[in-house]
Amino acid sequence: MDNILIIAAHPDDDILGCGGFLAKYGESIKIRIIFIAEGSSCRFDGDEIDCNDVNIEILERNKYCLNALSVFGITDVKFYNLPCGRLDTIPIIDINKIIENEISECNPEIIFTHFEYDNNNDHRVVYRSTMMAARPGIFDSIKSVISYEVPSSTEWSFSNAFQPNLFEVLSQECIDKKWRALLEYKSEVLPYPHPRSYEGLVTLARFRGMQTGVEFAEAYHLIRSMK
Repeated sequence: MDNILIIAAHPDDDILGCGGFLAKYGESIKIRIIFIAEGSSCRFDGDEIDCNDVNIEILERNKYCLNALSVFGITDVKFYNLPCGRLDTIPIIDINKIIENEISECNPEIIFTHFEYDNNNDHRVVYRSTMMAARPGIFDSIKSVISYEVPSSTEWSFSNAFQPNLFEVLSQECIDKKWRALLEYKSEVLPYPHPRSYEGLVTLARFRGMQTGVEFAEAYHLIRSMK
């Protein structure tokens, strides 16, 4: 496990979905994180997307992201800033090309991406595009493709629940670092019982830990793997 590519729809999805993994391995292995959409313009009406206020918010969110990832010692980050909440309006071939170019450039052994049936449509688009870009027989470096769960999005897809089959054991220190990173996104942290609270984060980690017989864990779904 020497080279990881994490593909996220928006800045903060990486922390919510893989923050424990990043806390555990961020300073010891090569990790690149790419963000397809910007995560801010969805709060504005369509005719406001190009206004200066939106651009300021996008830049601020990118700054929060870099600050958050610095908690884990991660600096290999790319922002593509496609319109948030509107990825389904972009030809998927264009998103595929972004991901294919990233795979070609960094030659990852493992790719992390969103869950297929996530409740957020941007997440679903990124999943589909990742699966097309990382299809077998194109990039020899890829050994595993893995989905992560994003609290307050993945678990709300009630008819197609996330079913983990892969777990990473976490320590209390990993949980605390994940929380510290998430705190950089001031607007994304909400009081309990919201899943993006400290109690929500710990509760999920304890639940995933109970599923595999440890105190804390982060859960994923292994889509495909080659040895």
